[in-house]
Formats: sequence, structure tokens, C-alpha cells
Amino acid sequence: MEWYLILALLGTGLVAGFINTTAGGGSMLTLPLLMFLGLPANVANGTNRIAILFQNIIGVNTFRQKKVLDLTSDFRLVLPALAGSVIGALIAVEMNVLVLEKIIAILMVGMLLLVVMKPNAWVAERAENQHPKPTLLQYILFFFIGLYGGFIQMGVGFLLLAGLVLGCGHNLVKANAIKVYIVLVYTIFTIGIFMLYGQVNWLAGLVLAVGNMAGAWLGVHFAVKGGAKYVRYVLILALVIVILNLFGVFS
Repeated sequence: MEWYLILALLGTGLVAGFINTTAGGGSMLTLPLLMFLGLPANVANGTNRIAILFQNIIGVNTFRQKKVLDLTSDFRLVLPALAGSVIGALIAVEMNVLVLEKIIAILMVGMLLLVVMKPNAWVAERAENQHPKPTLLQYILFFFIGLYGGFIQMGVGFLLLAGLVLGCGHNLVKANAIKVYIVLVYTIFTIGIFMLYGQVNWLAGLVLAVGNMAGAWLGVHFAVKGGAKYVRYVLILALVIVILNLFGVFS
């Protein structure tokens, strides 16, 4: 691999890791780059999971060190998301993922409106709405979010944040911590499915992962130090960029 391609993977991974840890949508940068390098869409989808895996190992460990994430109490919503992600990955290895871009773009527009029009809902932590044991509705919701994440990953961070903030009452800092925890666990399983079907390029994935890990470390420190208010600004910016990209503005 040429040196400039390695630099491109590292730089893109750095930005994507930061965005993924503080908001979501980093895969909107990494997936096109991997396909630009000549990887088929399904192989790019699988290869991207390597960077996601290592990025979230760093993210989970750093959030835990910052006392934001408690692995023993924040695991419950991991289970339905994991079940959904396995099914989603099994579908993904047999399908072309690009047909879903316009659908997810519409979902992202809806979420952007929620973030802009209801700012307090994303900043204030509503302790009275946090259930020690998730409700049946929350289990169902996170199953389908996991299904989507296993299928394509692209944009799943936004969906997880919506569920964790609006559905469970967490502020954005806590929600981001649980989000990276959920994605880490299900990625361990889904990446195995992509490997089984030969849809992983390890060289590109590991180089990208180095950048993603550095970005994740920076993202966690920004989120914890800046607080939910500043993370919300990053979320709005990331949503706008992702929506414009999905509607072909940058193409």
C-alpha cells in the first residue's frame, strides 16, 4: 500500500473516531474511502468493522476510567442490540447495502430536527426516566437499532443516541459512553460473520483502526471535559454533514 494511502486512512480514521465517539456518522467518511481504495461495497462494510472494534475498545476503556460508564449496570441494552446485529450482519453479507442510503438520510433529517428543536432533551439528564431494568419497548427498539448496525453500521450511532437520550433519559455524555459499549460488544460478533464470508481486508482495516483509536481517545476526553452542551454542537454538525453527503451534495 502506497504511503499516501496509509496517511489517508490514518487521517480519515482519526476524524471518524472522534466523530463516532462524540456523535456518530464517522463511517460516512471511512466507507467511501475504503471503496475508493478499490474494495467492493460489501468488503468495505466488513473492513470498516475492524476500525470500529478497536476504536470502541479505546472508547469504552476511557469512558470507564472517567467514571462515566459502569460495565456492570449499563449492559442491559447491549443484549437486544447484539441479537439484532447478528441478524443484520447475516443479511448484509448477502445484499448490496447502498440502497438504504436515502432511507437513512430521511431518518437523519428527523433526528436533526429533534436535536435542534428540543435542545434541553439532549443536555439534561432525566433521572426519573431511567429504568434500572429496560422496558419491553426499549428492548424492541434496541433490537431493531442493532439490526441496522449489524447490517451497515453507517449512522447507527445517531440512532443509538436517540434511543438512549430520548428513550432512556441519559444526557449526551452518558449516552455516548453506553453507545460505544453497545457497538463494541456487537461488533465482536458481527465482524466474525464478515470474516466467515471473506469480506474483510485486514491491512486496510488495521491501518484505519490506528487512526480511529486515536480519534476515539480524543473524543472521549472532549465529551467528558466539554459536557453534553458541547457534544450536542458536534452532533448537530455531524448530522448536517452526513445528511448533505447522503443526498449527494458532495458527490
